[in-house]
Amino acid sequence: MSNSTHFDMESAAQASKKASFAIAQCTTTQKNDLLRTIADTIEQRVEEILLANTKDIEAGRAKGLSDAMLDRLLLTHQRVVDIAEAIREIIALPDPVGTIEQTIVRPNGLQVGKMRIPLGVIAMIYEARPNVTAEAAALCIKSGNGVILRGGSEAIHSNLALASCLHVALVAHQLPSAIVTVIPDTSRQMIEQLLTMREYIDLVIPRGGEGLITMVTEQSQIPVIQHFKGVCHLYIDKFADLEKALAILVNGKTQRPSACNAIETLLVHKDIATKFLPEAQQALAPFKVKIHACNHALPYFNGAELADETDFSAEYLAQEIAIRVVDSFDSAIEHINQYTSDHTEVIVSQDTSRTQQFVRQINSSVVMVNASSRFSDGGELGLGSEIGISTSKLHAYGPMGLAALTTQKFVVIGDGQVR
Repeated sequence: MSNSTHFDMESAAQASKKASFAIAQCTTTQKNDLLRTIADTIEQRVEEILLANTKDIEAGRAKGLSDAMLDRLLLTHQRVVDIAEAIREIIALPDPVGTIEQTIVRPNGLQVGKMRIPLGVIAMIYEARPNVTAEAAALCIKSGNGVILRGGSEAIHSNLALASCLHVALVAHQLPSAIVTVIPDTSRQMIEQLLTMREYIDLVIPRGGEGLITMVTEQSQIPVIQHFKGVCHLYIDKFADLEKALAILVNGKTQRPSACNAIETLLVHKDIATKFLPEAQQALAPFKVKIHACNHALPYFNGAELADETDFSAEYLAQEIAIRVVDSFDSAIEHINQYTSDHTEVIVSQDTSRTQQFVRQINSSVVMVNASSRFSDGGELGLGSEIGISTSKLHAYGPMGLAALTTQKFVVIGDGQVR
């Protein structure tokens, strides 16, 4: 769908900026009431949303989209109810806006604190999943931001149906509908134009494949939160509890291999390789995991391929894994630091001094000790819903919850002091 002649990007961005001041001034109660109405409206309009989704599914089949992509696109009655429930969960989250942290009193009596404030207008560019439209809008509303949403062409009818629910709720609460803008034009030209609107937009969050993130990063005149890929490592130390290690490997690789927090590379200390690798072969075999193994690991796996350099930087997003036997703890650290995508790294070890060393020496956005990489998720880490995962070190790093959609201003209170 392309309506470039009808959709004026600059006017929309300008309206979004103006509307962002209205949502920024809303109290927590007002924002929660609005979100409640949005959730109720989505549930009330479920048939309308499903009808729109049917158009997307039919168009997707005609285009020859894969079954996996069609499943991401598909909305059922239960999935629509789940979207409404996800919004109600955001209502329950503490509102970061207006909280004052790090208050100190200077020797001259000045009280200095930092207050959380909204970023302003956030633009999201994403692919496939229609639930992102409603959940991203809800997170931006709760954090007091305006939002411009540009979803993929595959989900355009579903996205516009959800946008309609959002606008009905905003109007019912006498708030500008431009607080949430869903771009109806899915042409590439719209993204290019959107990325030049630095006068009105404060942050861009792209969610999708590496190609989309690269394109947005290269073209944007606005700061971008990047998450190129998730090459997550699992290191089994020589002091590991092998039973725990096996469970963490199987869960991290096989539970949901298409997720960005799935394990892509397994590193095993040479001292326990002869014991651990046969068990790993047995545990991964039922899931038909394709193995790319180094020379030392190759003999332990039936039908494995010899790993090359590209395997250690690969994000497979499938039942596929790269395996390497390392000579030492330091070799494992060196490997991770060379191939990391700054997403999530895991060590399994019962030696506290080594796990502490791992935590200090690895600077990925999430570092885990004796736990599955699948916990690297906003909901699992106690943030509630996440708007994305950042592997850029500036502003936000790792899974991004409500607080990551705010910034801080200094608040200084005096009693007539002069310098």
